[in-house]
Parts: sequence; structure tokens; C-alpha cells
Amino acid sequence: MVRVVYPGTFDPPHLGHLDIVKRSLRLFDEVLVAVAKNPQKKTLFTLEERVDMFQKMVEGMERVSVEGFECLLVDFMKQKNIWVIVRGVRLFTDFEYELLIAMNNHRLMGVETVFMMPSQEYIHISSSIVKDIASYCGNLENLVHPYVGKKLREKFGCY
Repeated sequence: MVRVVYPGTFDPPHLGHLDIVKRSLRLFDEVLVAVAKNPQKKTLFTLEERVDMFQKMVEGMERVSVEGFECLLVDFMKQKNIWVIVRGVRLFTDFEYELLIAMNNHRLMGVETVFMMPSQEYIHISSSIVKDIASYCGNLENLVHPYVGKKLREKFGCY
């Protein structure tokens, strides 16, 4: 049985993230979405809010769980006895950054990283773009799950 961790800040989670989860389920037995509390990033949503939003997105999906974590990813993985990471990459610049992280994770604990490109219809979506659109009360349809859209509208006062 191969379990994988899909880590990220997910601020906010969007349909591109969900696409990676669904496609990972075709390759692996279980996907643990690991929502990071990254003290170096100023997030719009708290860790608890981000975990809640991702849980709503995967509600009813078997073999998927969502947890927050506040430590080094490899330490979290060791606690969970998981040795494979799935990372979504959209552009070459994403890959360059992710490759450095993957090499260090392998050096630290011997974990393997699998890179996946999002499906074509989601490759243009990023959390930054979603937040920007939401801040102007723009249309979030086809970018985020309806529950995430509701939370973004509440956060930005868009009713």
C-alpha cells in the first residue's frame, strides 16, 4: 500500500489542488493532504480555516484525509510513516524551486517526490490569483470549490 503526502500552504485551496488530489488517487492508495502552518508566509486564512476548506473540498472522497502540521515536512511524514511526496508544478519556475526542496527532503530522510502537472483547465490557477480576484469581489466560479468561494467572499466582505 503506497500512501503519499500532498503538502502545501493552500491559502486558499483551489480546483487545481483538488485536481492533483484526484489524479494522485489513480496512482496511489491513499492521499494525505498536509496543510502547512508556515511561519514565513503571511496567510489570509488560519491553519484551521485552510484545513476546514480542504476537508470540505474532499468530503465524500475515499482514501483522502486532511491534516494540518506545524513542523518540518519530513518530520511530519516520519510521524505518519509516509515516504512519498506529491507536488503540483505549473511552470518551469515552480519546478526549479520544487526540485531544490525535493533534493533536500531526500537528503534529510530519503523520501521520494513525484511531480504532477495540473490538468490543462487548471494550470492557470494559483492561490495568489484567486486571492487577487476575490479581493475585488470577482467571479470565483471554476477557480474554487463553492465553500471556499463563500469563505473568500466573507473574508473580503463581498456579499
